Amino acid sequence: MAFLLWLHNWQVATPFALVIPTPLAIAALVLFVWSIGPAIRLRVGRPMIWWLRLTWVLTLLPAVTGVILALGGHKVASAVAAAGEATTKYGYAPDPKRNFEHWMYAGLTVISLYIIEVIIQSKLVSPKVGLRLLPLVTFFMWGCTFMIYRVAVLPGSPS
Repeated sequence: MAFLLWLHNWQVATPFALVIPTPLAIAALVLFVWSIGPAIRLRVGRPMIWWLRLTWVLTLLPAVTGVILALGGHKVASAVAAAGEATTKYGYAPDPKRNFEHWMYAGLTVISLYIIEVIIQSKLVSPKVGLRLLPLVTFFMWGCTFMIYRVAVLPGSPS
């Protein structure tokens, strides 16, 4: 269980952690920047599809470990007080709503990845329309990946 907790909570310890706090957020930000090219050229290259598959892996690893941890009774760190203390392990007051928000943003990230797959494969919309929307969807996904981290660490409103 400790390995699953470590894998699920892995963070990037750099000065850029406010923008890219986790490997998933890094992959989503690279995918956003990369999506600008196909929006202009109206064609998706094979390397971007490989990067999308890597992003799926970086999404599903914490998602699956999160489900296993939740079944084991764990909650988001910002939702519960640390053992023997009145604050979370990050020093803030616990906010139980954050657990639901963490799940919500994780779900939105998976849905965004699925929409990106549909756009790239031109299943529901024409490539001209879909690829023009690709940067918007990838930017939304990056925002969701950032919020996954934010709600796990920081408290919500004080009320």
